Amino acid sequence: MSKKIAILVNEDTMQRCSCGGCLKAFMNKADSFERYGDEDIELFGFTHSGGDLEKKLASFKKNGVTTIHLSTCTRGKNDQYESIAERCAEEFDVVGYTHGGAVSKEGKVAIVLEARSEHD
Repeated sequence: MSKKIAILVNEDTMQRCSCGGCLKAFMNKADSFERYGDEDIELFGFTHSGGDLEKKLASFKKNGVTTIHLSTCTRGKNDQYESIAERCAEEFDVVGYTHGGAVSKEGKVAIVLEARSEHD
C-alpha cells in the first residue's frame, strides 16, 4: 500500500508559479521526499493553504493522507508557516519544505512534526 501525501503551497506564490520544483522533488524522491526511500508514495492532494483549510484537511484525512509537506515557498514567504504546520500536525505528519535544503538560504530551518493523533 502506498503512503498518501499532500502538498500545501503558499497561496500567493501559486498564482504565479508552475509548482515545478515541488512536483519534480516529489516525482524524483529528492530533497524532502528522500525520506521515503523505497516506499511507494502517492500524491493525493496538491493545493494552496488559503481558502477553507479545514475542509481541505478533512478531505485529506477522509482519503487516508498521512503526511503533509508544506512547500518551500510557504516556509519562505508565509507569515503563518508555523501555525499552518501546527494545525496540520494535529492530524498529520508534517514536513515543512518540499525542495531545496531543510535550511533556507536565510537560515530558516524546516519544521518537521509528527502527528499528535493516531493515524487511522
